[in-house]
Amino acid sequence: MRKLVTISREYGSGGRIIGKLLAEKLGVPFYDKEIIDNMVVEQSGFSKEIIEGAELKAKSSFSYNLASALNFSEGIGGSPLSVNEKVFLAQFQVIKEIGEKNEGVIVGRCADYVLKDMPGVTNVFVFAEYEDRVKRAIEVYGDEAAKAGSLVSTYDKARQNYYNYHTCQKWGDYKNYNLSINISYITEEQAANLIADYVERRTYR
Repeated sequence: MRKLVTISREYGSGGRIIGKLLAEKLGVPFYDKEIIDNMVVEQSGFSKEIIEGAELKAKSSFSYNLASALNFSEGIGGSPLSVNEKVFLAQFQVIKEIGEKNEGVIVGRCADYVLKDMPGVTNVFVFAEYEDRVKRAIEVYGDEAAKAGSLVSTYDKARQNYYNYHTCQKWGDYKNYNLSINISYITEEQAANLIADYVERRTYR
């Protein structure tokens, strides 16, 4: 059994909470956005502001896709990569190094794509009904009630834009994952137990 799991998730689905619980159950390191970004800062020299700026651009499909198109055009003929692309490559390298250590639970950061050719990785997608995600955003994440619905949509769109552009795959497509879980009908603890059981019982190729 290889204890290497990636978790992709909708905003408000509790994917990070589930990932942390899962890491504790499997007895492996836990890596989320903050931990990975700190590793990228340390290894690449990028500041936190640069990394956060790349993410902010992804929150607008128009501005992010326009920037991506311009960067692609400018990249023809050997021109330097854009800042967004450099940040992604730095994250790519950090996640690849984590995967090569053979264990860990990695939340977000296109980790399922980065490690897709690595034998034995288990890729999970966590989602939930919209009203449940809004409720969790308010009660667990501390988002303002008046803005919670908008934040759920905004962050989902950002993750979709970022993932689809950098991976040329479709965010949330079942084909990219070994297991998808609707958290609206079970608790975070039950979801972590389910994933741990799947990791133990699944066949590896």
